[in-house]
Amino acid sequence: MIAGDLGRAIALGSIPVAFALDGLTIWQLYLVGFVNGCLTVFFDVAYQSYLPSVVARDQLIEGNSKLEISRSASQILGPGIAGVLIGALRAPFAIIVDTLSYLWSAASVFLIRCPEPPIAPHDEAAHGQKPSMRQEIAAGLRYVSGHRWLRPIAATTGIANFFGSLAASILILYLVRERHLTAEAIGFAFSVGSAGVLLAALTTERLTARAGVGRMLILTSIGFSLAGLPVPVAPDALIVPAVAASGFLFGYGGVAWGINQMSLRQAITPPAMQGKMNATMRFISWGATPIGAIAGGALGSAIGLSPAVWVGAVGGMVAFVPVAASSVRSITTMPEPVDVDPAAS
Repeated sequence: MIAGDLGRAIALGSIPVAFALDGLTIWQLYLVGFVNGCLTVFFDVAYQSYLPSVVARDQLIEGNSKLEISRSASQILGPGIAGVLIGALRAPFAIIVDTLSYLWSAASVFLIRCPEPPIAPHDEAAHGQKPSMRQEIAAGLRYVSGHRWLRPIAATTGIANFFGSLAASILILYLVRERHLTAEAIGFAFSVGSAGVLLAALTTERLTARAGVGRMLILTSIGFSLAGLPVPVAPDALIVPAVAASGFLFGYGGVAWGINQMSLRQAITPPAMQGKMNATMRFISWGATPIGAIAGGALGSAIGLSPAVWVGAVGGMVAFVPVAASSVRSITTMPEPVDVDPAAS
């Protein structure tokens, strides 16, 4: 985890150099973005795998909710603070301040003193040669695809991210060219819609305690599955409220879904498989996003923006089906993990 934060700080710290070397600006920014993206994945997989060592199983939803509160609050406040810093200090110095915030984050993570379960050494006599990275990746894929609850969760997340990013990649162009919205109207609608993210972080723990984990997963998956419909359905007179409602549904449903499914994944997976499981789920969920964005751009060019937005909205409606059709709906409280021999996996 520390390497993720520290590495991202170093990567972001090189951005001011890019402003000084105009000839290398674009390539340095590409490099910074690539390094930042890689280390973000490392950090996310690490913290998701580490959290079950910090909190008890019955506190996972609370823990993930509090992490989501801090994340969503920073996303809401961050752009405004960035604007003030850029105006007062100019962009390169504002980015240096941002870099220092990553170093502060790394120092905060370093102060955590909760030990993880010890990693058992590989026994070559019992299990043969230590598996390669390719075999480790295959083990994670087999574990997720063979689990009765992780498999439908992965499918729902992947479908939702694919069709959601398909529509999102062309949404602003669609709103400007087809629905003739101004930048101010779009910004206002997005701001109103983003309230769903923070509200979900604040209420998910309480609602899950009443409805149960499985029912909450079904309800929230239905919510974000239907979130794409208001925009293409709404008449021009109601397009701004429709965009806000769509963003609210995506934000609330997505965050509440994320808190519960992540907590469930952490609860049912034994420590030895946490890293493999989280890396596999990240690959499926994030891997669908760029593919959907490329598909959205291609469809927007081929059949037009409006039909492409409809494809994203209608396709996203089936995202809830895998989890709704599974036994996930019967889960009320966090179950115990089933121990798995990582070598046998």
